[in-house]
Amino acid sequence: MQDQKSQRLESLDILRGFDLFLLVALQPVLVAIGQVWDTSYYHAFLYQFDHEVWEGFRLWDLIMPLFLFMTGVTVPFSLDSKIGQPVGPIYRHIFRRFAILWFLGMIIQGNLLSFDWHYFKLYSNTLQAIAVGYLFTSLAYFNLPIRKVITLSVCLLVVYAIPFVLDGNYSPQENFAIRVDKKILGSWMDGVYWDQGIWDFSDTYDYSWIWSSLTFTVTVMMGCFAGKIIKENARINPNRVFRDLIAIGFICLLSGVLLHFQMPIIKRIWTSSMTLFSGGICFILMAIFYYVIDVKKVVKPFRWLKIYGMNSIVAYFIGEFVNFRSVVHSLTFGLENQWPELAPIILTAGNFYIVFLILYLLYKNKYFVKI
Repeated sequence: MQDQKSQRLESLDILRGFDLFLLVALQPVLVAIGQVWDTSYYHAFLYQFDHEVWEGFRLWDLIMPLFLFMTGVTVPFSLDSKIGQPVGPIYRHIFRRFAILWFLGMIIQGNLLSFDWHYFKLYSNTLQAIAVGYLFTSLAYFNLPIRKVITLSVCLLVVYAIPFVLDGNYSPQENFAIRVDKKILGSWMDGVYWDQGIWDFSDTYDYSWIWSSLTFTVTVMMGCFAGKIIKENARINPNRVFRDLIAIGFICLLSGVLLHFQMPIIKRIWTSSMTLFSGGICFILMAIFYYVIDVKKVVKPFRWLKIYGMNSIVAYFIGEFVNFRSVVHSLTFGLENQWPELAPIILTAGNFYIVFLILYLLYKNKYFVKI
């Protein structure tokens, strides 16, 4: 934990804050409102704030890809300054960050704090996907020119797709990626339950992790490419940065749509088409935020998002793992008794106000948790 004094890409902090605000504040409150305001119009709007059941793409399916993408954007900024230094400390930093992210993921979603190995889930969380993507992207970027990193990312997309194209099975329970998880993770796979002395695989859990690590990594590499474009050209020609990011974004978006006819866009198994489609949106969002905030200097209306963005790991961890509703209830039980139908909104909004307050105090005192 340290005071942040180094110059940062402000648009990245704000875009990251926007992503985290949606995840840990806005969506839970909108869902709570939906429990009270039960209208077809509102639920049609709320439809975009949940994951697609299988094939297709909704707004909410962008949250995790954007988080991975922005992790990649930081790679050139952090590693370029280390070129020429002894490699030992650099590798230790990369592997240490990987280990911490993995450990936090085990705490949030892997049941690590149950202290019972029957309930451990080894690989089941966004932070672990970020850890894997960051590890391989950083190692590739540090040892290869950027063109070869791009070539490697294309190869990973192809390698991911080969067994699906050969098999042709995209069903939720029998596709290649799910079978790999069941084979490798076994009882430590999310969606597996210990039931009276036997392991029982859920017939509804359909997320994949091991094989999808290939495309997780590609998403981070796409962000790394965006970061390289910004870092090398921001001072020389910022308008060109905007145009290049927009152009690449639309190319990726179109490629994902075209590939969808061969390999469906499925976020839950992170197909190659989904990687390109979501990555294209991430490029476009990065371009827009960069142009508005870093080029045109329209910062003031969005600066509050840095409260989330500059402590993103803290925001994600306490937003996903710590429940402050009992604290809120101890202060608002009178209101809940008066308006019981509004209790879900009161408790949820209060919970995430406390999260915001913690982040605000950290931001105000210039404490930023870095991994």
